Amino acid sequence: MKKVDLHIHTIFSDGKNTPEEIVKSAIVQGISVIGFSDHSYTAFDESYCIGKDKINEYINDINSLKEKYKECIELRLGIEQDFYSDMSTDEFDYVIGSVHYIKVNDNYIPIDESKEILIKARDKYFNGDIYSLIEEYYKTVSDVVNKTNADIIGHIDLISKFNENNELFEEQNERYIAAYKNACDVLIKSEKPFEINTGAISRGYKSTPYPASDIYKYLKNMGAKFILSSDSHGADTLCYDFDKYMILI
Repeated sequence: MKKVDLHIHTIFSDGKNTPEEIVKSAIVQGISVIGFSDHSYTAFDESYCIGKDKINEYINDINSLKEKYKECIELRLGIEQDFYSDMSTDEFDYVIGSVHYIKVNDNYIPIDESKEILIKARDKYFNGDIYSLIEEYYKTVSDVVNKTNADIIGHIDLISKFNENNELFEEQNERYIAAYKNACDVLIKSEKPFEINTGAISRGYKSTPYPASDIYKYLKNMGAKFILSSDSHGADTLCYDFDKYMILI
């Protein structure tokens, strides 16, 4: 089976390598198809995403590389569109729809930046109830395809990034289970594929991919489609652990 990886970040957002460095590495590794999916512009947080003045450069750079390397590898121009981004996606080959924030009043809370941010948000906005924060997250996730016009649903349980060994919450808690099932029940109707995302493994946050096995089984039983994604932020983690998890798709 040919190797395909459509979730890759470059220096245009929060990745370590240029697009061309990624392409050269992919060719050496024998990867057949790669897609660039840098983070869409979010005006309220410019620290991790494509700069507003860099969007056209990103598009032109990837399209130029498509032509330059067309005899060696298939390249696709994508975007990881955040739920709260209003950036146009018309010029992209595909869209990964992801939720990286929850919004409380006018405050955007990043859910994948640090455990400490989640704890502070829990105490400040949710009266110390982590499951209320989680319910808000999955409520947002349930609308991600509608909001971003996603072709691929990104890391559905990103909220668990810092929850290895249940450090923040119990993943068997009935409220947690109900929250993710509610989101899955909505998203399955879109017939869009869900990521099996190995990015948190390669970066040392988790020992297993998104989604967790219970969520994967729930989706699988409903007939969900899946796609392997490395969520790579460097040329050295393309198709990370795909051989191990290929059986899941």
